[in-house]
Amino acid sequence: MPVYERQLRPNGNDPATVPPATVGPPAAVAGDPDGVLVVDGPPAPPRIGIPPPAQWAGYPTEWATSWSMGSQRLEDLSDVAWACIDLNAGLMSTMPPYLTGNVPDTLDVAWLTNPDPDRYYGWDEFAKQVFWDFQTGEAFVLATAYYATGWPARFHVVSPWLVDVDLNGDGTRRYTIGGADVTDSILHLRYTSRCEDARGHGPLEVGRTRIVAANLLSRYANNFAAAGGVPTSVLTHPDELTAAQADELRSQWVTARMAQMGLPAVLSGGVQWTATQTNPRDMALVDLLQINESRICVLLRVPPHLMALPSGGDPMTYSNVSSLFDYHWRSGLRPRATQVMSALSAWALPRGTSVELNRDAYIQPGPLERAQTDAILYGITDGARHAKELDEIRLAERFDTPISVVQP
Repeated sequence: MPVYERQLRPNGNDPATVPPATVGPPAAVAGDPDGVLVVDGPPAPPRIGIPPPAQWAGYPTEWATSWSMGSQRLEDLSDVAWACIDLNAGLMSTMPPYLTGNVPDTLDVAWLTNPDPDRYYGWDEFAKQVFWDFQTGEAFVLATAYYATGWPARFHVVSPWLVDVDLNGDGTRRYTIGGADVTDSILHLRYTSRCEDARGHGPLEVGRTRIVAANLLSRYANNFAAAGGVPTSVLTHPDELTAAQADELRSQWVTARMAQMGLPAVLSGGVQWTATQTNPRDMALVDLLQINESRICVLLRVPPHLMALPSGGDPMTYSNVSSLFDYHWRSGLRPRATQVMSALSAWALPRGTSVELNRDAYIQPGPLERAQTDAILYGITDGARHAKELDEIRLAERFDTPISVVQP
């Protein structure tokens, strides 16, 4: 008898009289590991993140995609928002870092010069990336090497959209990149945070409508210029026109104005032209654009005057340029610098030691005011020491810094 026939033909046992345990292999005992066969299956597919909003085929080019901070791209920003973030990040990146507090003699902090020589040319490039991402809501710093003491030796900035953040049951956060757990090696800098929210949020989220409006107004100005500067208007005809006749009259008018820009128009047959916008300033919506851009500057803590925008017409707001820079530092840069550097200190340095930024590179007074202050401090003495010694003054003014002069 063929094998397949023997397999298909039932035996003579009555199924009702046979205990279920005797059918098939011996019954497995609960908790018996030998009764479980583990078969290696195919590897799990890689985890794919949420793609950023993008336009599809047939999507109108004048429409903007939805706003998403987690997938924010540079082209989502208006020019004034980009300029404000770049100004703040650039200024803070040029402020030299220095250690304060109980600094151990054996503490190695070579990363103050360059956190990752394979990726950065110096501290300022790393710092600019950190402060740029931080202003958009959150920044991530990933450690890739450690000292023998266990403190980070090399680290670099990771784009926020690459990092997945989940809240654990105890309120802590779990971080993964491409499915790999990096919780123990990553620093999460959140602009604004809440205990029940895993991600950080920035000022541009609440101002996203102003970003969209600024882009729309800029696009309107571009379209207006591309149309030859012809203002929106109405052509009035004394007779009743059909739809085809109205379209033809409008086409003739636009063609004639585009071909003869700057020349006077000639109308006949009772046709009248009425402009719905009276002057170039109104046509370009300058006032509305300036108000919108000024509010974006305020959200990013940049004085509008630094972006060549009206300061509000109050002559007592800033007495001079130094006061303007000091206000920018106190209200905008210092809170952000303190928040970022405090978090970096707690993550990369032992307790009692912190790293700060030298603000003097941005808000130090002029040479005459510095000299007067140094003279006063040097004059304050207890007979043994001065409030500020000459070597400290020379060091601060960089008088002893060697300068190499290359002869032509």
